[in-house]
Amino acid sequence: MPIVTLNRSLIVTGAALALLTQQPLISTALFALILPAAILGRRASLVYWLGKRLLARQIAQPDVLIEDPQTQRFNNILATLMLGFAQLAFVIQNPALGWVFVGMVLVAATVALLGFCVGCFIYYQLRLNRHRLVQWATK
Repeated sequence: MPIVTLNRSLIVTGAALALLTQQPLISTALFALILPAAILGRRASLVYWLGKRLLARQIAQPDVLIEDPQTQRFNNILATLMLGFAQLAFVIQNPALGWVFVGMVLVAATVALLGFCVGCFIYYQLRLNRHRLVQWATK
């Protein structure tokens, strides 16, 4: 969880900084930071690599909570998609839509830091209802 908290904190900081300064390049850097983790998992995550070294003492504690890597990857995929849509909106000259997507990422990461993970909820619901989704998709 310390690395998950670091990841969420970086997302909140980057998205807030991008929104406050109205600098799309900051959201682009944030997108580039989490894209490898979304595609390849934590082995390609710069945040995971740094967190593992910087937070080694916290991680070594026997009572540290561990988050499911699949859930974390799903969350990174959602954030990457939203930031990717933001980049697309900036490229097609629709900055208002781009900032909406950046804002969605900011809100979701902030709420996650406060204790409710929207992505985790979506992941759980998809896993819980996957048979319904398969039946719906095959109709």
